[in-house]
Amino acid sequence: MADVSTNAALAPLRLDPVLTPAIWGGEALVRRYGKSGDPNARIGESWECWEGSRVADGPLSGSTLSSLRTTFGARLMGHLDADRVFPILTKFIDARDWLSVQVHPTDAYAQRVERQPFGKTECWFVLHAEPNAEIVLGWTRDTSRDEYERRVADGTLGELLRRVPVRSGDAFYLPSGTLHAIGPGIVVYETQQTSDLTYRIFDWNRLGSDGKPRELHVAKAADVLDYRAGTTGALKTIVYAWQGCSRTALISDSNFTVERFELANGATTTLLTEGLPAIFTALAETVEIAHSGGSLRLAPYQSALIPAELDSVTLSSSDTTAFLSIVPTVPGRLAARVHQAGTLDATIAEFLAQFSPAT
Repeated sequence: MADVSTNAALAPLRLDPVLTPAIWGGEALVRRYGKSGDPNARIGESWECWEGSRVADGPLSGSTLSSLRTTFGARLMGHLDADRVFPILTKFIDARDWLSVQVHPTDAYAQRVERQPFGKTECWFVLHAEPNAEIVLGWTRDTSRDEYERRVADGTLGELLRRVPVRSGDAFYLPSGTLHAIGPGIVVYETQQTSDLTYRIFDWNRLGSDGKPRELHVAKAADVLDYRAGTTGALKTIVYAWQGCSRTALISDSNFTVERFELANGATTTLLTEGLPAIFTALAETVEIAHSGGSLRLAPYQSALIPAELDSVTLSSSDTTAFLSIVPTVPGRLAARVHQAGTLDATIAEFLAQFSPAT
């Protein structure tokens, strides 16, 4: 790991992904998305940016975001509390089989019961979906804790699982408390709070790598589940033009804002960091990230963190390309930008309502 000085210059940081095996994983992350690993292994996830991410190259090579957060404080984190864990985690997920049916807790439950700072709200941007692919997203009708526990015990819970069709390019929002599972034939880019608190409800009667059933968390899941009928599906997004490129606002809740940028051949766009770090992930083509001190080229499906200290970066590509931008949410910022781009206020309100707490 680099010997880091607090006076060291900061630049965009290319991050080294961490691959995790899973019984439901496949070969796509290695064969199609360029991750280094055994193509014959069942790789489920590639963690792109999180508290434990290491810088892949440059003067800070080998340093973790955790150590850089401690060393650089506001220079890296901007308005965020540098004494707290980096609040966003991004990853690719390759599902060749069903993930477990599961739920995640709220911040309050995580703090009270698990003694952890964050629960887990997450969202998915679908990179690939095979024909007839689907996810579990909520209940088919209103239910209750008593019925849930009874159906887990008698093996009939599947009758209440609501299945939703999935297509490439869809975006889904899963606030804490949402019953969910990713189905086979789907690759998603997930953005979530920094938490790995997952309460499994049902694991399709399969065995783990040790030959035993994986642990279930029926009681804790019962504490945090939303028992109302599921009504949501793929999100309504907003496409708008801003600073030389087409943007699609995918998700914007209180934790993070996720957008897809698309640049035509030779086009450039400038992103103002506005006092917060930003995560960029290239999609199918390379992306050049230029800043006052130099530039960084992201290969397809690589990720970088932009320190808050950089006032702006300019992104470009020689090809028509797309990439994802993930930033901590500042209330009103996205709405103001989309409004200035000419989107009707009613459309903006309808978009943002998708992320309002249910009542």
